[in-house]
Amino acid sequence: MITVLLVEDERTLAQIIKDTLEGEGFCIHTAADGEEGLSLFRTLRPDILVADVMMPRMDGFEMVRRIRQTNRHTPILFLTARSATDDVVEGFELGANDYLKKPFGMKELIVRIKALLGRAADYAETKKDDAPPSDITQFEIGEYHFDAITQRLDYRGHIEELSHREAEILKRFCLNPRQVVNTQDILLELWGNDSFFNNRSLHVFITKLRHKLAKDPHIQIVNARGIGYKLIV
Repeated sequence: MITVLLVEDERTLAQIIKDTLEGEGFCIHTAADGEEGLSLFRTLRPDILVADVMMPRMDGFEMVRRIRQTNRHTPILFLTARSATDDVVEGFELGANDYLKKPFGMKELIVRIKALLGRAADYAETKKDDAPPSDITQFEIGEYHFDAITQRLDYRGHIEELSHREAEILKRFCLNPRQVVNTQDILLELWGNDSFFNNRSLHVFITKLRHKLAKDPHIQIVNARGIGYKLIV
């Protein structure tokens, strides 16, 4: 049975969602704030996390930031009444796979959850046999040292903090040296789908990485047009 962790402080809405998803055969656990949600996530290891953004004690952004420090793969869907572009981008940057604006229909929520779970399962299956050794977390990139766990770039003692998405993208480049990393692969792994909007978002993160690696002029992230990106050192 698929386990869903729902973190939502509006009790009536949480109960409606819980009842609806249980009717679809999901096993639902609920939390009323970010602190409780973080604790339950670490205990339950759910198949998917559905979380509100605005919550007491710890908001959804901070909760997800902490989760992504140790868990990079569980699909995360944000529920939010905030539709500003900056809020949406921040959610994706922290590691969310999708977001749904309140008010929403239960059918749409179910479709989004099933889509995220389906993509995660399909992608894991197709990449299982040829996946690179992703347990490697320390990399030398020219004069930079990159720690994929702490999400930090060290250039001669100068530390640059990376966002979750930046670190995950850079890690994929490091695990595939001198190879083009397919754009669709990155989008399916980190965003959950390869839509035009997410493609544009990826381009923004690539630009940020180029800027953060600019202290070493020998490093380039080259765009293989229509295919993907390649890290050259």
